[in-house]
Amino acid sequence: MLTPLLQSLAYGWRKLCSRKLCSRKLYIAAMVVVPVAFAIFFVDLMKEGLPLKVPVSVVDLDQSQLSRRITRNLNATELIDITHRDLSYSEALDRVRRGETFGFFLIPRDFQRDAIYGGDATLTFYSDMTVFVPGTLAFKGFKTQAVTTAGGLAATKLTSLGIGDDAARALIQPVVINSNPIGNPWLNYLIYLANSFIPSVLSLMALLLTAYTICDEIKRQTSPQWLHTAGGSMTIALAGKLIPQWAIMTIVGFFCQSVIYGYCNCPLNCPLWHMLLAMALMVMGSQAFAVTICCAVPNLRLSLSICSLTGILTFSIAAYSFPVSSMYPAVGIFSYILPMRYYFLIYADQALNGIPLYYSRWYYAALLMFPIVALLPLRRLKKHCLNPVYVP
Repeated sequence: MLTPLLQSLAYGWRKLCSRKLCSRKLYIAAMVVVPVAFAIFFVDLMKEGLPLKVPVSVVDLDQSQLSRRITRNLNATELIDITHRDLSYSEALDRVRRGETFGFFLIPRDFQRDAIYGGDATLTFYSDMTVFVPGTLAFKGFKTQAVTTAGGLAATKLTSLGIGDDAARALIQPVVINSNPIGNPWLNYLIYLANSFIPSVLSLMALLLTAYTICDEIKRQTSPQWLHTAGGSMTIALAGKLIPQWAIMTIVGFFCQSVIYGYCNCPLNCPLWHMLLAMALMVMGSQAFAVTICCAVPNLRLSLSICSLTGILTFSIAAYSFPVSSMYPAVGIFSYILPMRYYFLIYADQALNGIPLYYSRWYYAALLMFPIVALLPLRRLKKHCLNPVYVP
């Protein structure tokens, strides 16, 4: 059995390094360039923790001392950068539609007079939620300033009526909230986004490359030769092809983790080998998942399409930012068939919370189950490899 495996490994390595494939730069791009480039780009994008100073505009129709103070306070926040001062609502709205700003803050006419004499003083703000992150940050900055202004005006009125400062603060904010974020006290977006998105891109590349590697043999009708080299064993044939790819992509995954935990100083509250093992098993599980898809649909176009759809859905249904328990059951159940789901659970338990490895053992076992499941339908794939018929 060892000789067919070595022959299959040699065959897979020759295919991996053949002039034809390397000339298309497909393998090197999928295994190295795309994951590494995305990791560097994403880390550089989120190096401040989250995008700061979102460009917005202000429409100050009051032009009073109070409105100018509100504008200065708004521009002093870390989330907002007032890049334009528009003269009307329509002008500010057109600027948002052109993509120059992500929202605007409207101070109506006679705002100071209404605020002082008890009139209907209203502050209005608009944020563009088409681009979610800057729109959300603009909304947060606008709302914070509006609430602060309202609280300040209310405190001024209460103290003018003879109520003490402590009593006025108690009336305005009867319940004081003390927030203590666990695991990410800095509220740094990079800590959870980098540990989810970067491995997901690597998993997506593993899915696509594995499906291409297998189904391309069927398309080119070289699969009988591939099987012959492996001594007629589909398991050995797959091992010979996928082990070199697994080794390279695992090393790339280790590099990405070194960037996350070394360069970015993301929390690593466990021994490093816990996460290295999780990365190696995640790459293997992604390959095994793609093998299962190829067994069910041994067609290059369809298998790549299914792997692409599954890999993209990983970003939404693997529960990075929305818990599975709150999803629709018909949707949430699919998160448990994705290798990235278990990698993320290992990251949350080990690197983020630092709990004993014993409590994460089932997640490691789940990643090991993907190769075992992939072995079950190999007879169907072997049948198509022995009689390759390509359906475009």
